[in-house]
Amino acid sequence: MSIDWSHFTPLASLVGGLLVGLAAAMFALFNGRIAGISGIVGGLLRPARGDVGWRLAFVAGLVGAPALYGMFATLPEIRVDAGGLTLVAAGLLVGIGTRYGAGCTSGHGICGLSRLSPRSLAATAVFMGTGFLTVFVVRHLLGA
Repeated sequence: MSIDWSHFTPLASLVGGLLVGLAAAMFALFNGRIAGISGIVGGLLRPARGDVGWRLAFVAGLVGAPALYGMFATLPEIRVDAGGLTLVAAGLLVGIGTRYGAGCTSGHGICGLSRLSPRSLAATAVFMGTGFLTVFVVRHLLGA
């Protein structure tokens, strides 16, 4: 195993993680809600009266922040090493897992773990374990 030192960015990763944690904490503090993307977007698919504005603002921020950043700095190159069918299958599996797990990686992994939720600890362990297993199988057993 070797480290790709040109892409090893611990400081940027630390700052990014701190910003995500701070944003999740502020969201919970000011709105009393968990910053789980699946729950926020799911609420747009089944809108409740008076509950759409903040959800749209949140999603607009997720899309708009990188666009704004791209006006002042070079965005990293996006490279996807998978075909369309693989991406569709992966998206469907993530959606199914989100429904069964009653939340997504952001809701459980960031917000749930910070609240010391046992359910979120179990969900995050399953997310991570499944990810590790998938990479192992695809790279080492299937040779892809």
